[in-house]
Amino acid sequence: MVEQQLRRPHKLLVLTWLLLIFGGGIALSACDVLYRKTPSPDPSALTDTPSPLPSATLTALPQASATPSQTPEPLAALVNNEAITLAEFQAELARFQVARQTLPAAPAAPGINLATDTDVQKFVLDELINQRLLAQAAYASGFTLSQETLQARLDGLTAQIGGADAMQSWMTANQYDTASFQAALARSIAVAWMRDQIAVGVPNTAEQIHARQILLYNLEDANQVLAQLQSGRDFADLAFTYDPAAGGELGWFPRGYLTEPELENAAFQLEAGAYTGVIQTSLGFHILQVIEREAERPLEPDARFVLQENALRDWLQAQWAQSNIQISLP
Repeated sequence: MVEQQLRRPHKLLVLTWLLLIFGGGIALSACDVLYRKTPSPDPSALTDTPSPLPSATLTALPQASATPSQTPEPLAALVNNEAITLAEFQAELARFQVARQTLPAAPAAPGINLATDTDVQKFVLDELINQRLLAQAAYASGFTLSQETLQARLDGLTAQIGGADAMQSWMTANQYDTASFQAALARSIAVAWMRDQIAVGVPNTAEQIHARQILLYNLEDANQVLAQLQSGRDFADLAFTYDPAAGGELGWFPRGYLTEPELENAAFQLEAGAYTGVIQTSLGFHILQVIEREAERPLEPDARFVLQENALRDWLQAQWAQSNIQISLP
């Protein structure tokens, strides 16, 4: 139903694909606009961005240092002086391309277009940079990972996939050698730790409103409905006229939850019982009524999950702004 389209779906912002255990490369983000009620999400599965993250400016980048007898290793990027090699980027790009063909989910969040090879390359490199930023922050915040812990995790994955031979076959198919896989696994553990530190900072309560809407698909009809409301017609009666199943019910939601920010901004300016004028969005022409509101209401699991996604997105945006990120792709 249309009301569900105003609810934010869960997306993958930080693509910690190794945490998805043999997902075949970068996991894909959901770009569908339908919202689905879900059980309380696992905090370790926090996923990505209502809006695209900023990108680093393309600049000339010197190659990695080397002795006179060595050939410098080409780089794709430097993130606070930590290298992302061109070989690492190309391997991840290949894994992503395979994942796009084999996973059913669409590979972009709203505002991200992967229509061209350049778009795909930028998307993959940006996510590798996101990982570096999160892992760097984890270690700066006191995260530690012993070789014993890493080996235990690797042993568990090896057993899960069916033994050493199966593990080697999977790594070969996904363009990993032992060293690169262990490095990626260690980084993914640090990324997950830092991601969860950001997530737990989101409170369990927030200001929320309970609202319903009337949605029309042309301005003339919407203005006629608004005129009826202004002449005294009951909002709920009209809402059920246009949506017999649910009466335009949107439920309770906090700021940052609806997919249409202009509708949400208007709603939060209203007191209980008041309604908006006609508001045009990408979905149509809305008139929204606030049924009730609370200054501090416990967040439902799905709403808190969306706010955690928002917090992660905002954190990454701030890190991009203050970090030394240089990109050089041939």
